[in-house]
Amino acid sequence: MMPVLNSTKNLHVVEPPTATREGIGVFEYTDHYTVFHYGRMPDPIPGKGEAICRMAAFNFLMLEEAGVRTHFRRHIAPNQIEFTLARLPDPADRPHSPASGNYLLPLQVLFRNELPPGSSVHRRLAAGELVPADIGLDALPSVGQKLARPLIEYATTREDTNRFLTPGEAQYLSGLDDERFPALREITVKVDEVLTGHAAGLGLSHCDGKVEYLVTVEQELVLGDSPGTPDESRLMFGGVHCGKQILRDWYVRSGLQIPTSELIAEGVPRSRWPKPAPLPPEFLPVMTDLYRSLSETWTGERHWNAPDLPTATHAAARLINP
Repeated sequence: MMPVLNSTKNLHVVEPPTATREGIGVFEYTDHYTVFHYGRMPDPIPGKGEAICRMAAFNFLMLEEAGVRTHFRRHIAPNQIEFTLARLPDPADRPHSPASGNYLLPLQVLFRNELPPGSSVHRRLAAGELVPADIGLDALPSVGQKLARPLIEYATTREDTNRFLTPGEAQYLSGLDDERFPALREITVKVDEVLTGHAAGLGLSHCDGKVEYLVTVEQELVLGDSPGTPDESRLMFGGVHCGKQILRDWYVRSGLQIPTSELIAEGVPRSRWPKPAPLPPEFLPVMTDLYRSLSETWTGERHWNAPDLPTATHAAARLINP
């Protein structure tokens, strides 16, 4: 089970969508980050929003060139993206079907290429929620193990507690027929191939990620969200996480983790959850450099003259392993 994620993006509706007409929205990428499914944490990371926004815009153009249709319309510098906006289905009104037109699928598709530290697969195997055969293995995987082929999984997005789905449950929830549902997987594999190939060319490991889709008025599947950014993908360089996993690890090792799973299970409302401890002040400039370095490395565009990625990841690693 996975608690609902809270977005680090602000949504501005320019033109609302209808069943017969696509709308227009603008994502504003903020400097916030989330860990433990808590929601926005106390400390914004200066420059993070723009760094991720530029990566997202780059990825959309790269994926479009590879033949993947996306909801991207244009980049509004420095930290906004205009996109095609679909309707958000009422969770009580399900399942939808492509014939109903122009809606966001109420599920996310996850892909895994490696099983690094922090991957939920290790926890789920230990808890008996998965067995090795479920992920195409004969034995328990080692930490960091690479998979022979991508593992594709599905999960809900709009429940009080998000949960993993079987393919049959995912198809039912999506409302897609036997032709379109396999296409969902095929497009995801293509997205993964493009992003993983780009990462490999830069010396990065694209360990896993997630994507979301909308169904257009023409009943076509279109890639949404912000694929391949460190908010949606797990990227590593030289064994170091290039994103919020570093901050998550610090909270855990410091004994300051927020027990969100327990709080949700006990029915404690979010308004009564304990407030997270702030990060040590020295973390913020290091994380700013890391996000900016990753963005400049990924896009090939120099906007901040950030340290190179080996330097930035070394500094980030020292935050939790001084």
